[in-house]
Amino acid sequence: MLHRYPRRVAIIMLALTLCVAVFPLWGPAVFGDQVDFIQEKLTLMVILALFTMSLDLLVGIVGLVSLGHALFFGVGAYTLALASPEYSAASLWWMLPLVIAVAAITAFVVGLLVIRTKGIFFIMSTLAFGQMFFYLISTSQFAGGTDGLFIMFRPSVTFGETTLLDLSNSQTFFYFCLGLLIVGYLFMRWLTRSYFGQVLDGIHDNEHRMQALGYATSGYKLVAFVIAGVLAAIAGMLAAMQYGFANPVQLGWHTSGEVLMMLILGGMGTIFGPILGAFAYEILLYVYEHLTVHWPILMGLTIIASVLVLPRGIAGLIIAPPWNRKKTPVAKEQAAESVIPPNSIQRNEG
Repeated sequence: MLHRYPRRVAIIMLALTLCVAVFPLWGPAVFGDQVDFIQEKLTLMVILALFTMSLDLLVGIVGLVSLGHALFFGVGAYTLALASPEYSAASLWWMLPLVIAVAAITAFVVGLLVIRTKGIFFIMSTLAFGQMFFYLISTSQFAGGTDGLFIMFRPSVTFGETTLLDLSNSQTFFYFCLGLLIVGYLFMRWLTRSYFGQVLDGIHDNEHRMQALGYATSGYKLVAFVIAGVLAAIAGMLAAMQYGFANPVQLGWHTSGEVLMMLILGGMGTIFGPILGAFAYEILLYVYEHLTVHWPILMGLTIIASVLVLPRGIAGLIIAPPWNRKKTPVAKEQAAESVIPPNSIQRNEG
């Protein structure tokens, strides 16, 4: 699972990151008057990439398929909305730790219950918790009901009287989200290659064997569940900051299913694949929505085709291109057996 990928993976990802980072330079020449809208969509793609990457830790690395991951995305959004002052900007210096703490506590409590289940029971239990929180928020007056809550000001980043980052500026906010995505990717890359990540990889391959070796697999899965929840909550906070509101839809199973499709499209268990999947999904969504009102049919057919043609997602296409694939050891042995006559083997044994 945790491979050392070919050098072309790093080259492609660096090139794509650089291309996104310098969008303010080439965007106006390509998109003209729509550059502000495209930058807003690009910011959303970056946020969703962080959200999808957090789900990959559960699905791709540990092997826990969750249909309630949007719960933590919504927790991040609603924590920001409920804790923000009504007529002034909150300080990011205490808002970000608050979002992390609330998400970690929520993920710990939920994880203690769902980690006890496996397979389809884990899927259904995460879905149940997600829907419980969805109906709780959508029927609560303190959370704004189905209308949600509005956020009048984005959090401020100041030191004394000096403003370090003006997040109300769309371009600054774009780079802030991109920076958090890069930090999240580097953290996930370090985590999956650490001793902890190797244990998670072993749990994914054969949990019973890891238990026989003396590992408390439930504890490792719980920690991974909490980390994934915290990353998803940070993405939810960024989404609420961008659009200025928190809505119950962010907690629903539709959002969980959508991010799972992004993960499948990009490639599970690769860390960089979810980033590509989020960008690809949003680009396809934008194109299909402008083609027909029946765009869900086209999106569904695209996901089905990607599963059939690219079972390892876009990441698998980069890691092992069709024109660069080598024969597997089994194929080599079969080829050798077809070349060496059986009689010659018998003569050598004699």
